[in-house]
Amino acid sequence: MLNIAKRHSCRRGKIEISYLEWGSSNDAKQPVLLLHGLADCAVAWSSLGAYLGDLYHVVAPDLRGHGASSKPEADYSSAAIIADLEALMEELNWDRANILGHSYGGKLAAIWATRNPQRFLSLILVDPFYVDKLPSWFKITFPLLYRVLPFLQGMGPFPSQAAAEKLAQNLKQYRQWTTLQQNVFRASIEPKPDGTWGSKFTIAARNQIFTDVMQQAGLIEPLAIPCLFIQPTKGLNRTQWQLKPYRRYLTNLEIKQVAGNHWVFLVNPEEFNAEVAHFLARQNN
Repeated sequence: MLNIAKRHSCRRGKIEISYLEWGSSNDAKQPVLLLHGLADCAVAWSSLGAYLGDLYHVVAPDLRGHGASSKPEADYSSAAIIADLEALMEELNWDRANILGHSYGGKLAAIWATRNPQRFLSLILVDPFYVDKLPSWFKITFPLLYRVLPFLQGMGPFPSQAAAEKLAQNLKQYRQWTTLQQNVFRASIEPKPDGTWGSKFTIAARNQIFTDVMQQAGLIEPLAIPCLFIQPTKGLNRTQWQLKPYRRYLTNLEIKQVAGNHWVFLVNPEEFNAEVAHFLARQNN
């Protein structure tokens, strides 16, 4: 069955969190919360949300500073973003959920699980960003990273939408330029007041989130939450050294390799969706 996402919003003080929803809150289905990475948005989960929507109540928010959610000038700490997600769960009447995070969203989910594990039915980490605390000197590399990281190269500015799409087709996550990839990229950009085009992800969010990532360790104590680690064959996490902290702290961990790059859910959605569904089904048995 084709599951069409519905757009809703949740307010926490001055912050409005926009989110997509697949399935119904009236069907007593298990909840699944999907967290995107930096510079992405909820539309990145279109394929997975539709795939799971018949069996689960699936929600994918635009994190603050992204997509259609609020973009304040300050407070992009992990604590603030987790508080947004807690408020969203309260709005949905969810005590617990299966929570999936990609890249930065994966590190955010790990921090959240450490602070508040009772919120998690299970944890799915999709090629998460470096989960340990980064050394303070690493901050001097941020200006270089802002220029070379594929997910930040799409921020612009661009003279036109066509120029933005031309660049996007050379980025790893959009190179096949499938309908899914086109929809995700187009949902991430917008016309600016000066006539240029650029990302909905803000500079303030980029700078402050990077600083927070540097200062936070994602895993600091053992967690017994059932966890699936999806390891793309061409992703960030390719060595046993990189996997070591996950093996150390996640005591109920399963690692699955899926063909593809860091954006495996965009470049190989069929295999990715099946692995996620298989893991979730086992948690229900």
